[in-house]
Amino acid sequence: MATKANDKFEIRGLNHLALVCRDMKKTVDFYTGVLGMPLTKTINLPNNLGQHFFFDIGKGDQLAFFWFPDAPESQPGVTHPAHNMGEGPITSAHASMNHLAFDVPAEKIEEYAQRLRDAGVDVVGVVNHDDSPNQASPEVNETTFVRSIYFKDPDGMLLEFAGWTRELTEADVNAEPISVD
Repeated sequence: MATKANDKFEIRGLNHLALVCRDMKKTVDFYTGVLGMPLTKTINLPNNLGQHFFFDIGKGDQLAFFWFPDAPESQPGVTHPAHNMGEGPITSAHASMNHLAFDVPAEKIEEYAQRLRDAGVDVVGVVNHDDSPNQASPEVNETTFVRSIYFKDPDGMLLEFAGWTRELTEADVNAEPISVD
């Protein structure tokens, strides 16, 4: 996927995204055992404040998790979507993280969905995101820009495997941003 140059800062990608988990052992088991992400750094925070672990998600980027023993419980529909894609509303609160999409080859989407199912993960069928009125079609067409599957991690965080199917162009930037002020 071609990218536009940033003329303000030399941002080279994602260094890491830090999330909060309920159980670090279940998180490690899922992200290393099911998704195959190598565990690259583990930190026990000082004063028994918790843990901070990092996983390699490719291209030098990292996914990190904090575990805090006194963290409040998650609130589906507030902290993250209450439902999987296509199974109900995926609304979440302002400043929440709605979902995390990992870049994968578009031609491997069906294979990866089956691998996840074989590992006991509930996976939504393939979504071919396009420019149709429903924004998705059963089959890939000339306006399909990404193919996806959606699933959740042990904490209910909505995850996506997404594969670009075409180069995005200036024609793909055609909606005006909405302001509530």
